[in-house]
Amino acid sequence: MNERVVVGLMSGTSLDGISAAVARFRTADDGLRSVELLSFVSRPYTSVQRARLADVMVGTNPAATTRLDFALGGWLADAAVQAIADSGVPRRDIAAIASHGHTVWHEPPYATWQFGQPAVIAERTGISVISDFRVRDVAAGGQGAPLVPIADALLFCAPTHWRALQNVGGIGNVTIVPPGPRPELSAVRAFDTGPGVCVIDAVVRALVPGMLFDTDGALALSGTPLDAIVDELLDLPFFHAEPPKSTGRELFTPDFIDAFIARCLHARPDCSVPDIVATATEFTARSIALAFARFIPEPVAEIVLSGGGARNPALVAAIERALAAVPAAPGFLTRRVVPFDDLFFDGDAKEAVAFALLGALHLDGVPGNVPSATGARGARVLGSFTPA
Repeated sequence: MNERVVVGLMSGTSLDGISAAVARFRTADDGLRSVELLSFVSRPYTSVQRARLADVMVGTNPAATTRLDFALGGWLADAAVQAIADSGVPRRDIAAIASHGHTVWHEPPYATWQFGQPAVIAERTGISVISDFRVRDVAAGGQGAPLVPIADALLFCAPTHWRALQNVGGIGNVTIVPPGPRPELSAVRAFDTGPGVCVIDAVVRALVPGMLFDTDGALALSGTPLDAIVDELLDLPFFHAEPPKSTGRELFTPDFIDAFIARCLHARPDCSVPDIVATATEFTARSIALAFARFIPEPVAEIVLSGGGARNPALVAAIERALAAVPAAPGFLTRRVVPFDDLFFDGDAKEAVAFALLGALHLDGVPGNVPSATGARGARVLGSFTPA
């Protein structure tokens, strides 16, 4: 039995903050892996930090970008230190910190860029850092995303049935995993489904000063979605493209948000703020259902929801309604939708744990990408190593 304790760090596309998880991975003699979540910390961004990150993703000067790269390294280090303290694990027993950082630009097959200086994290913590996980997959012809499928396959598969793990973070992505306990990686598929909460959050921030997201889905629940607008948006080229595919704020830009709001007001001049938020919520839900209808023929019996969107009752209900309208595979009359929390641990920690696993795999010299998910030319060990 081999054990490693690794810290996973990430800053999501929703710009809500930094997630840090300390996880203990055990690898049995037969190669089966398991995980124990030792601590999880979520550190929200201040309004100033959020504005700096938003600015850098739409273009700024080299000085501002470089300074933010170093500043974010410090913010990530602070989150790691807090998570390690909460875990009770001595720093000397931490094998590494695996930092996804924050995605500034993601445009496969040309480039991908995640920053948050790993050298700053290593200096602040005294622990080796593994970073730049997406770069090698893109260099090998892949989408560089999603990278969570390796964790979905190794740690979160179902023993007897096909399972889809649907993350609803800033961007939505799904992994389809065959029955375990050791699913065949070549049968695992994954791709981005479209927006998660990024459009919903951005609409709320634009229309309700001082409000960062639709708390408890209250706005969406009191509004009526404009279905015609959703129909138009689901005709965008991304939703027709075959997997593997990925997307991000390169598509859902501030201009996209402005046009979304204007489109709603043009379609119905008396459209209220709750109506626009409800439309954004329906857009995410139906984009997920459309992905299942068009691109998931596997006999999925269970859909596991995680990410910030899984905390939004209006969005969860809309996802359930939309998926109920998608015919299941023959022999499966219904698909069960279940929160990740009900099966494993706090779903908000899932992606940070997944990057911690990628760090552990890097240390073991084991590939971390799933070529059937990203489209890369082959399996690759992911990440760059910065020593303590």
